[in-house]
Amino acid sequence: MKKEEYEMKMTETAKKNHDELFPGHVSILAEKDPELIEVFDNFTFDEVLQYTSLDVKERQKVLLAALIAMQCVNEFKAMAKGALNVGVTPIEVKEIVYQAVPYAGLGKVFDFLHATNEVLEERGITLPLEGQSTTTVENRFEKGLEIVREAAGNTVDNMLDTMPQNQKHFATFLADNCFGDFFTRSGLSIQERELLIFTMLASMGGAEQQLKGHIRNNLRVGNDKQKLLDTITVLLPFIGYPRTLTALNCLNEVAPEES
Repeated sequence: MKKEEYEMKMTETAKKNHDELFPGHVSILAEKDPELIEVFDNFTFDEVLQYTSLDVKERQKVLLAALIAMQCVNEFKAMAKGALNVGVTPIEVKEIVYQAVPYAGLGKVFDFLHATNEVLEERGITLPLEGQSTTTVENRFEKGLEIVREAAGNTVDNMLDTMPQNQKHFATFLADNCFGDFFTRSGLSIQERELLIFTMLASMGGAEQQLKGHIRNNLRVGNDKQKLLDTITVLLPFIGYPRTLTALNCLNEVAPEES
């Protein structure tokens, strides 16, 4: 078949959902790789969405988190623009990037800070945005412990009580830095932050023990199993089947299906 004879066949639903995110966008890949884009778009923007109840803003938030975890900066920029198009706020986008720091590491997040700033400035948004920090140097440990107890129960308290002295600082860091500096910030709810952490751990792979812990945290703060299933479903086209099925196995181990 000659290339000029191929015509992409997107379903009406896929086209509608794609256009909601990217109105008027003409994809270069749709022109150069039409067969792949037809399969991907029909699957991602139609078939997959039949099995999730996440709304469009929730979907974009978890996809941004996943793309940071996987180091997909070009796709992140495209999806950040789509997120802003459907009503995700600049503060929410920036907070997703900030929340990735303690989980992906600042070395991986730096490029996404620059990418986010570039996208926001293209929209005429003045930086820096309004600050979202709610802690101080003096109270970050105390405030971190408060919110980690809400999300993870007595996990960090037990670490502080039982870890060897030469390792106890890791538990302190979890309280004052991981939760005190980041999780306490405004701009996203505790439920959103736990869902984003679940997403990042599932997407990066190799952190199954921590993934199971944050599955428990999600259930504790009100994100039920169906919410996590819906999230994994949305992630699948972007993170692939191995990491999706690993996340599903972890979820079923922590929260088995009722017989």
